[in-house]
Amino acid sequence: MSVCSSAGILGTGHYAPERLLTNFDLEKLVDTTDEWIRTRTGVETRHLAAASENTSDLCVKAGWKALEAAGLTAEDIDFVMVATASPDYVVPSTACLVQDKMGMKRAGGMDISAGCSGYIYAVATAAAMVKAGLYKYILVVGAEILSRLVNWQDRSTCILFGDGAGAAVIGAAEEGFGLLASDLGSDGSMGSILNIPASGVAEPVTHRAIDSNRIYIHMEGPEVFKAAVRHMENTTMTALEKAGVDKEEIDMFIAHQANNRIIQSIAKKVGIPKDHMYVNVERYGNTSAASVGIALDEAVRSGKIKHGDIVVITGFGAGLTWGCDVMRWI
Repeated sequence: MSVCSSAGILGTGHYAPERLLTNFDLEKLVDTTDEWIRTRTGVETRHLAAASENTSDLCVKAGWKALEAAGLTAEDIDFVMVATASPDYVVPSTACLVQDKMGMKRAGGMDISAGCSGYIYAVATAAAMVKAGLYKYILVVGAEILSRLVNWQDRSTCILFGDGAGAAVIGAAEEGFGLLASDLGSDGSMGSILNIPASGVAEPVTHRAIDSNRIYIHMEGPEVFKAAVRHMENTTMTALEKAGVDKEEIDMFIAHQANNRIIQSIAKKVGIPKDHMYVNVERYGNTSAASVGIALDEAVRSGKIKHGDIVVITGFGAGLTWGCDVMRWI
């Protein structure tokens, strides 16, 4: 492998499970209404994985679409990187399962745990690896089955999340195209406002943890909202400065699809007009590490992103983590 000056996304894909859960369905499960959910979150429907589907299965279905879009086969892939907060297992990594299921016989693999920022982190990491000459083609997938990690009696969280996967193939790009700059950040001191308390060796899953619902997503909504808007605005402006790109040059802006009020707040602060944004939170809900990848693929396939466009993707998630990638589309 040889060092290259530029790397970027060669093809994208996404997959959403068939089952739809509407706000009206949720009205039968918890004390909420369609109007309450839409007004506060913008979410109308979300996709839920079937009992037979695991996160690796969602990765595979999105991955095949990304490979097809890039004009590559599984045997071309040198490395697979899965960003997820809902892996099939703690060990082995979901990436290794995807490598096996897709027949990527010579590919390395690893998972990235950066919450909802995972896809942003993975694209930046994969591009750096390609530019360094470590690998030629890397499959990146952000995927989640959060429906198995939410408490379906907690109306503050169960209304928000959905399942899905967004994928991209990263490879060498022509000079001046691909990933122009990234900014990645974290603040572990605030990790407790968005976490799963009983999920590792610090607090193992026990009968007591199960009975007290500590095995599910815990979120302090108002604090998360404020931190998300602040950090996504700052990371976007920092990445643009690194790339030497003015915000007026942005052709497509895709923020993590957590909540429509968060998305609109960030766009207003950065100064992004509505026709330069892609929003699909109403159809998918918050799919965590999958959200930006799903939205990016939809924007590409619908013709909203074209060769030479400046594309900005930004995210915020548990950790706390945040990040932004600025690209000139290949």
